[in-house]
Amino acid sequence: MASKDFHHPFQPYDIQQQFMEAMYDCIERGEVGIFESPTGTGKSLSLICSSLTWLREHRRKLFDEALAAVTVDDDEPAWMAEHAVDSRRCEMRHMREEFEARLSTVREKDSKLKEGHAHGVPLRKKRKVASNDEFSPADEEQYVLDDHDDYTDGKKPPSGQPSSYSTETAKLMEDLGMLQQKRDDNSLHLLKDLKIYFCSRTHSQLSQFVGELQRVSLPPGMPPEPAMSAEVSEPLKHLTLGSRKNLCINPKVSKLGSLTAINERCMELQQTSAAVEHKCPFLPKKDNEDAVLDFRDHTLAKIRDIEDMVEVGRRLSICPYYASRTVTESAEMVTLPYPLLLQKTAREALGISLRGHIIIIDEAHNLMNAIEGIYSTHISEVQLNRARDSLLVYLQKFRNRLKGSNRVFVTQVVRVIDSLLLFVTRLLLTNTTGGTIDADELLCGKGVDQIDLAKLIRYISESKLARKVEGYASHVAQLQKTPIRNTKETQSEHDVPTLAHIQTFLMTLMNPSKEGRFFWSRESDTCILRYMLLDPAVHFQDIVHDARAVILAGGTMSPMDDYRHQLFPYLPRLVTFSCGHLIPPSNLLIRTVATDQAGPLDFSYKSRSSAMILRIGQALLDLAPLVHGGLVVFLPSYGSLEQVASCWRKEALLTKLEDIKQVFWDGRTEPAEATFKAYSHAVSTNRKGAILLSVIGGKLSEGINFSDDLGRCVVVVGLPFPNLETPEWKAKMQYLEDKARARGETTGAASREHAENVCMRAVNQAVGRVIRHKDDWAGIVLMDQRYAQKRIREKLPGWIRESFPTESPSHLRGVTKDAKRFFDGKTRS
Repeated sequence: MASKDFHHPFQPYDIQQQFMEAMYDCIERGEVGIFESPTGTGKSLSLICSSLTWLREHRRKLFDEALAAVTVDDDEPAWMAEHAVDSRRCEMRHMREEFEARLSTVREKDSKLKEGHAHGVPLRKKRKVASNDEFSPADEEQYVLDDHDDYTDGKKPPSGQPSSYSTETAKLMEDLGMLQQKRDDNSLHLLKDLKIYFCSRTHSQLSQFVGELQRVSLPPGMPPEPAMSAEVSEPLKHLTLGSRKNLCINPKVSKLGSLTAINERCMELQQTSAAVEHKCPFLPKKDNEDAVLDFRDHTLAKIRDIEDMVEVGRRLSICPYYASRTVTESAEMVTLPYPLLLQKTAREALGISLRGHIIIIDEAHNLMNAIEGIYSTHISEVQLNRARDSLLVYLQKFRNRLKGSNRVFVTQVVRVIDSLLLFVTRLLLTNTTGGTIDADELLCGKGVDQIDLAKLIRYISESKLARKVEGYASHVAQLQKTPIRNTKETQSEHDVPTLAHIQTFLMTLMNPSKEGRFFWSRESDTCILRYMLLDPAVHFQDIVHDARAVILAGGTMSPMDDYRHQLFPYLPRLVTFSCGHLIPPSNLLIRTVATDQAGPLDFSYKSRSSAMILRIGQALLDLAPLVHGGLVVFLPSYGSLEQVASCWRKEALLTKLEDIKQVFWDGRTEPAEATFKAYSHAVSTNRKGAILLSVIGGKLSEGINFSDDLGRCVVVVGLPFPNLETPEWKAKMQYLEDKARARGETTGAASREHAENVCMRAVNQAVGRVIRHKDDWAGIVLMDQRYAQKRIREKLPGWIRESFPTESPSHLRGVTKDAKRFFDGKTRS
């Protein structure tokens, strides 16, 4: 039986073909799948080709079904039925071809502009931005709260605003007439259907993915005409979504640097109270609707990354952040970073609906941590005091002008802050340094139990209270020439109004207690209140429920049990796929060093004595001379790395290592780029190679390429278990035990399993750094007796487990002999 053609730009390897077929079937059945494909096995192209092949085939099916749905009366002759079908076919083709022709015209224009630019012709005159664009009028009227229209209590949203849009976006889109589909643009009728949302952690990873997209050529989403070649292709309609920080083209705003500062200034420039000359000149408006539609066509005409989107926006003098809303419906594939997909409020702000679409999340080994991070938050005593002081200054000025619900709500905000400060004051009087707290304890102030928190949070958001209070406080401080910032605050806290932090923290107080826990800690004579999400499934379930299919992909997804229990406990079936590696088994040496001449090697926290540290160093002295190239050593933590460095220096063992190879250290404060650059230079210029000592989960354990001579051997010392004695980890473990008990499972097994999975996922990420392509080769040495346990070894990726010999030595002497044979054989060949 012939293999399915996924239109891969190269002849796919067997493991790539298996990956694409498994993923195609997962999408076809509308399931959730976890797909593991090691680095160097062409994961990105496999994801692209399988998903887009399914999408184009699905569109062809819809085309055929649309034609089959054409009906005529039973008593009409056959030729009339054929004519009706032909007419429908021609109409649908004409609509598609008209749109394709418009995009083709844009491509031609882009090509001519690029050619002209190469000969010194400017792309387009730059739009002049008024020098007084800074929004800082002296008139204090701007800080007065508008009369509050409490429409949310009446359950009636603003006119024309769909629930999928945020208020600010809906206003812009309504002004443009886009919510009412003001212009009759039938050419998009066929395009508003199923699409693929591809998500990764960073914009740099997305840019690499976009580069892979440009390699692929796909057949059209409609069957070609009989006279046309079956080889005809149709360009992909792709859109890259990003934050304001990545897409803002207003120099007065983008220069602010941080995401939160840019967001705040952007929204300031949209306020109705802002004078026309102070509003952003690039925002979509009724009088520049043609530019918005031009932006859509230019974006879809070519596969563009985030920098290209910014350039198109500058060329057309239109904001890419807001203009991209008009492109989403027409795109077949949308690429976006984690926060824009995982955070519900971000999806709403972008007008993204996931209903019926395909979701692919790459680098998904971090997914649970990302969800927990997005929905966890903290607030400090410093912020609480500052927010209270700013509110009191504001009230002193505008008290007589606050009427009705404005006065009630502002008073309630002060009362809630007083309650939080009262709790913090009581904590600071105790001798403890931290612990868990109940949400009810935070709201024990006078009359706070009578406040409707949901209603108060809506008010803070809709009234722009945080921005107005912060703005007035800054205005007063400027007039008095007094600093408003507190030196204890971090830069990120400077960027957003303090009341907005408090609003976010208050939102967590409405969460069910089983979802998360509240903690407090004493830090530098102040108190920090934290909320930590414990159940990532709660916030990811909406995505799974809405999407047709969800694919989690990564180079290292093992061990996968955590995803089943913590992210998808409600699913009866979960597809899992782990493919092998392209390298032959002879290109990988994998061994465990469990013992040496002094006995078992155990680098656990309790066993980490000076004697054990010296034995680890002695083992490296035996291995290092065998490795021709770079030797990368990972330790469990920066604390253990510093302990090792101190011990080896004291006992002169470090001098012996440096006689073999130059040694580099990944310190807490040293910039990772500089360390890696120096190490790389030493490997490439020094015949003896170099040693790099780093930390699992540290700056050099993820996203760094140790291909070829940069990583001919990786040694993992110990297991990087998290500190299970912290209040946060105790709460997480207790939560997992409670869930397991509800499932009728053995007490203690679930929490131990999770701790081991977190540990081994970090190990797997580290060891995966050294095999980066099909011709690469390296040795992997796991140095700790616990790696010999079957339970731990089974948590390694399949391609590494398969490379373990059935019988292999675990004593240092035997491992050293095997390593010598392996490295000698590779250097001779």
